[in-house]
Order: sequence, then structure tokens, then C-alpha cells
Amino acid sequence: MAGLRAWVSAGCVATLIGFGIGQAAAQQAGAMQDRIDELAPAFETYLQAGMKAANVPGVAVGIVHGDKLVYTKAFGVKERTKPDPVTPDTIFQIGSTTKAFLSATLAQAVDAGKLKWDDRVVDRMPEFQLGDPWVGRDFRMLDLPAQRSGLGPYVYDGLGLLGFDQQTMIRALEDAPAVGIFRSDFAYLNIPHMIAGRILAETYGVAAWSDVVKKGILDPLGMAATSWTPEVIETAPDHAVGHRATDTDPVAIPFHASFPYGFGPAGNLNSNVPDVSRWLRMQLARGIFGENVIVSEANLDVTWTPRVAMTERVSYAVGWVVTATPNGRIIWHNGGTTGFGAHVGFVPDRDIGLIVLSNLENNGFPDAVAQWFYDRLMGNPQVDNVALMLTALHAKQDQAKRVANQKPLGTIPPFGPYAGTYASRVLGDATVREVDGKLQMVLETSEAVLDLKPIALDTFEARLQPSGAFAVVAAMTGDDVLTPVRFERDGNGVITGLRWTAPAMPQLFERQR
Repeated sequence: MAGLRAWVSAGCVATLIGFGIGQAAAQQAGAMQDRIDELAPAFETYLQAGMKAANVPGVAVGIVHGDKLVYTKAFGVKERTKPDPVTPDTIFQIGSTTKAFLSATLAQAVDAGKLKWDDRVVDRMPEFQLGDPWVGRDFRMLDLPAQRSGLGPYVYDGLGLLGFDQQTMIRALEDAPAVGIFRSDFAYLNIPHMIAGRILAETYGVAAWSDVVKKGILDPLGMAATSWTPEVIETAPDHAVGHRATDTDPVAIPFHASFPYGFGPAGNLNSNVPDVSRWLRMQLARGIFGENVIVSEANLDVTWTPRVAMTERVSYAVGWVVTATPNGRIIWHNGGTTGFGAHVGFVPDRDIGLIVLSNLENNGFPDAVAQWFYDRLMGNPQVDNVALMLTALHAKQDQAKRVANQKPLGTIPPFGPYAGTYASRVLGDATVREVDGKLQMVLETSEAVLDLKPIALDTFEARLQPSGAFAVVAAMTGDDVLTPVRFERDGNGVITGLRWTAPAMPQLFERQR
């Protein structure tokens, strides 16, 4: 009896402790919900004022608390100059927030024993080569989504817009110069994520990474509105239209397979607030959705763990960014395509997630309004993030105008000496020709035509000509300079080649004739 009494007593104590913890958790959850309800009106006011100041046509927002989408609202229109309003169910491109879905599918593959985080990439994809042979041989699966390659930011992303396929972009990495220290310096790239997606597809024996993420993430979470092609978003009854920023009003742009869809898990998903909320619910539950384990907690934690510093307080993890604030960490990622901007993030220690989807190219607005919300929710110092974003944006625009208004080249040299055939080891042949008094460069493999505008002796700005199959691409990108082009001469003044000099597009074409 004494033993029984002791057992009963211990059981009662355990029950009371459990009840106390549960009651405390419930009180904390209730307080957090009260805080969300209290913040919502000011958040809406701030967001709408920011939309007006930043010229954002439409936004959809969602707040997740625990295992529920507790707030969702939409503002503005799906397409500028048209009255159809954005709804909470409107589908947007979510851009690079897709990268966290890639990291989750990698974690699932590790859970299943199909690969290891420290597997060498070259063992899984022999054609993967980098300019530094040692780095290429030591590159591991974890390095692919960790943004610490040592290569330059966004290197060779532009090749996709010029009509080159994924295999060419992967081969081009061997020509990309190292500008940082492998595993020590942060630089944002997209092609390594493409590589990880191709390896996963081959590992599972399916056609593409989209098949992997559908089976592993989208279907188990019930994300039925999420897709990965331009055709699906364009034909969806409730979808937003992307917009490109200009000096005046945003310009609606078309959807195109080249970007972001050609980059696979680097940014190809289309989704909406309800679907993304399910994704955040799984993250907050540490890999569990409903009664199912989607990803093990151990391998989900791998994706949340900082891998390389971006600033003193911000680090890149594996498909996520981790920000240390005075009152806790925020795990998040933004997304930016030619016409959409997104922010998806969560505060794991407070069981809160936030979604901001917009239909304007990412100028920093989604992150700014998200940070406003996080700071006030967490009791951090309060900052007018949209004002800071607008100041930085206007400074960037002013600098671009100064560059554009620079004094033009005094005497335009004759174009005849530049004309000829050039060849790149990766991109193939290119023809430089004079047409109607202007110089052009034709990439024979993809048939893209670049207009070359002289800006100095032997130096030109290359812009994509809006012709043929590239008319839609040019409509997406606008009048952006693809790269400066410098013609190179030998000691006798004879032109021997041309070089693309943009850090993100380094390429040498040697003259053939």
C-alpha cells in the first residue's frame, strides 16, 4: 500500500505539473493571439501606406499562429489599371522562397537514406566542375543550397533569359571565377539549387524536381493550389499579374518559361496564402503536419542552422535566412522574380508565421512590412522599415539615372573592325555584325540578338533585342543592360576577342575570323 500510495502521489504530481505546463502554454498562446489582433489594424494601415509609396499594385498577407491561419487579408488589384481585386486565394509567383522547399526535399531524402548531406556533388553529378578543381571535388550536397560557394553573386543567371538550357548553365560554372572563400563568404546563387533539384530527380527516378516536391511536400500538406509552370498560373481563375517597376508606374509583364520556371527549385513555385500557411504550419510543428511526420525534426533543424554570415546579425542557413534580434530569431526567405516579390518567415519560439505576397518585382517592400510586424510582435526596437527601403530604392534609382545621363561617347568608331565570328567554350559561336548603322551580337546557339551600344572605345553595353522568341523575355526584363562588352586587341591593335565583363556574366569569346 505504501508503494501504491507513492505511485499515486507521483502520478498526481506529474498530472498537476502537466496541467500547469499546458495551462501556461494556453495562456501564452492566448496572449499571442491577443497581440496579433491588437497589431492587425496598425499593420494594415502601415502596409497600405507602404503600397502607395512603393507603387505596389496588389498584396496578399497571412499570419499563422500555431497550427492555424489566424489572419488573412488582401489589398489592391491583380493588375494595374484593371479593377479585379486581389483576394486571399490569389496565386502569385513566390520566387526564391521555393529554396526552402528544396532544402526540405533534401532533408526528406536524407531521412529516407537516399543521400547524405556530406555526399560529394561530383559523385552524384560527374559533369559538375568548378574553376578550382579542389573546391569542385570537395563540394557537398549541403553546400549547394547554403550560398557559400565562393563564386560571384547571381553568376550566369542571365543565360536562362538568353535561351540557354540548364545543362549549359551548369557547365558555365567551370568558367566562373572564385571571388570569395569557399564555405566562408556569402554570395547568393541560383544555379547550385538547380543542380540539387536535378540530383534529387535522378535519385528518385522521376523527370524533374517538381515531381519530388509534389509527392514529398505539396500533396501531404494539401497544397493543391501550388504549381510550377507559367501555363498553370496564367490559366488559374484567381491569379495576379506580375509588374516591372519603371520610373513612373509599374508595367504589367507576361509569364515566360525561362524565368523563374527554368531555374527549377531555385524559384519556380506559384502559390497563395492558404497553401503557404500549410507549409509554415509544418515548419512551426517541427516537421509534423496533422498526424504525419513530413520531415524529421533532426534534418529540419539542419535546414534552419546558420551556415555562413551575411552580416553581424544575419546568416544564411539551408534555403532559409536566420536573423538574430534582441528578442529572438526570425527564420525567413524572400522571393523576387521579374514581376513578383514575396516574404515567407516564422518566429519558432513564438509559434508565429508570416506571408507577404506582392505582384511587383521585389524592391524590398515585402521584407520591410514583414520586419515591421516582427519587431512589434517581439518587442524589438521599432523602425520605419518601409521608409528605409524607399530611401535606399530612391538612391539606387538616382544612381542609375546619373549613369544613364553620362556624356555620350564623342566620336563613334567605325564598326567594321568589330564584325566577325567569335566563339565561347561554353556558349558556342557568336556573330558580330553591323545592321542599319548599329552593332549587334547574335548568339547562334540560342538565336538571341544583343544590341551593342558604344559607351567608350572598344566598350559597349549589351541589351537583349525584343525580337522573335525573345520579345516576351524583353518585355519581362525591360531595357536592362545585360553586360558591358569589351573588345580585346593584340599588340598590333588587331581585335582578337570580346569579353562580357559583368561580374554575373563573365565570358570570353575568341575571334575566329
